[in-house]
Amino acid sequence: MEVVASAPGKVLIAGGYLVLERPNAGLVLSTTARFYAVVRPLRDGIASDSWAWAWTDVKVTSPQLSREATYKLSLNKSTLQLTSARESANPFVEHAIQFSVAAARVTITDKERKDALDKLLLQGLDITILGCNDFYSYRKQIEARGLPLTPEVLLSLPPFSSITFNSEVANGTMTGEKCKPEVAKTGLGSSAAMTTSVVAALLHYLGAVYLSCSGQSSSDSVTGRDLDLVHAIAQSAHCIAQGKIGSGFDVSAAVYGSQRYTRFSPEILSSAQVTGGTCLPDIVSYIVTRRWDHEKTQFSLPPLMTLLLGEPGTGGSSTPSMVGSVKRWQKSDPQKSKDTWTKLGIANSVLENQLRNLNKLSEDHREAYESIVRSCSRLVCRKWTEVATNQHQELIVRSLLAARDAFLEIRLHMREMGIAAGVPIEPESQAQLLDATMNLEGVLLAGVPGAGGFDAVFSVILGDASDAVANVWSSSGVLPLLVREDRQGVSLEDADPRTREVSAAVSSIQIN
Repeated sequence: MEVVASAPGKVLIAGGYLVLERPNAGLVLSTTARFYAVVRPLRDGIASDSWAWAWTDVKVTSPQLSREATYKLSLNKSTLQLTSARESANPFVEHAIQFSVAAARVTITDKERKDALDKLLLQGLDITILGCNDFYSYRKQIEARGLPLTPEVLLSLPPFSSITFNSEVANGTMTGEKCKPEVAKTGLGSSAAMTTSVVAALLHYLGAVYLSCSGQSSSDSVTGRDLDLVHAIAQSAHCIAQGKIGSGFDVSAAVYGSQRYTRFSPEILSSAQVTGGTCLPDIVSYIVTRRWDHEKTQFSLPPLMTLLLGEPGTGGSSTPSMVGSVKRWQKSDPQKSKDTWTKLGIANSVLENQLRNLNKLSEDHREAYESIVRSCSRLVCRKWTEVATNQHQELIVRSLLAARDAFLEIRLHMREMGIAAGVPIEPESQAQLLDATMNLEGVLLAGVPGAGGFDAVFSVILGDASDAVANVWSSSGVLPLLVREDRQGVSLEDADPRTREVSAAVSSIQIN
């Protein structure tokens, strides 16, 4: 028996910082970049002493990082004890395992299913974790080999390529103690996607949920309840692993896909912060019975629009540090910060409404929509109104330009907030690149995702203009990434993705 589940990375295109506080919303797109968790039994039979000691074995392998860790899992307390590891353990994976096992034992109550659960656990758990290349930066390796910064070079990398650590030591401590070098990432929410994939695979494997296969509808109420359980457990594990209760939009996107998101009340997870004497199954039992008050409504880019991400290579940014600076500014200047947030909230709402309106126009007037969007994709924005030939196309162009104006307003207020808080939310180097991008043919939006900084840039592009934008970025020293929007959230896969890649390669050879 083998279960493979995957969960997508995310891009927050609007709502940075605001999404940290209710009732503000964020617009988050799930992506083609996915983490995969493969769960299978560690052995065919049950170890002779397993029942007596109420322990079982867990092995976690991360081939891309050349990491392997083995644990003893307490069946009563659902806690892990590390027995050996080639590298340091991963707290996100460990909490995902512990919370998932506890959730399965708490939610499965009838005897037959409980006996099946115990048998699966006593066979041990063999977990393999794989992340798409899109989550990691290969820019340094590409530059070192003297190759161009193009999507074609990224496409030539083997799937699930080995990941190298940065050569620099990350932020030496006050005592002079060396920190482990960090993996260079592209800011797609790898920890949330990884945590969600492990939780989903384990809950399905243990019989606590039934997930839909990739591409199948997941709108029925049973699956909806199952996704809600995956969400509650993944949010809990992720928050505890990172040591704080974040907004959770990255986990929500990993579970449910592209959406308009309003965060859950932090008090829901207060019990999960308890350490020491509280038993994990009791904590999980409390969590799964709470009413999670996050809000998610369906949202995605309108048709014939492409999400493009780029890696500028101008250095990384610390999101927690930037968020901390913005919060300190809020406390020091509450009136100014409130005014800025109000203006941002209004502009975010206008952007959302215009994108939703474009979705509706594409449904109601499909031919007019497709024709005008393709025409606009070949022109700079100031010429879009010139090619509208009827009333419907004029409405579409008006909505496109209103979305652009709203996004320019968002960028303006985000820059103002960054200057006031003393953090580079939209650094000057990024601002110049984004302005130049928005002046290209077929570009609707261009900005910094999430909390901003130096990590990445994104653009929303009309029709077939994405290749031209990618070429301009490459010539400007920006590496265009392969990732695109994929509105699908967590899903069950039919096979280990490495097997699928090998099969595809063999088929290609046979065809050629």
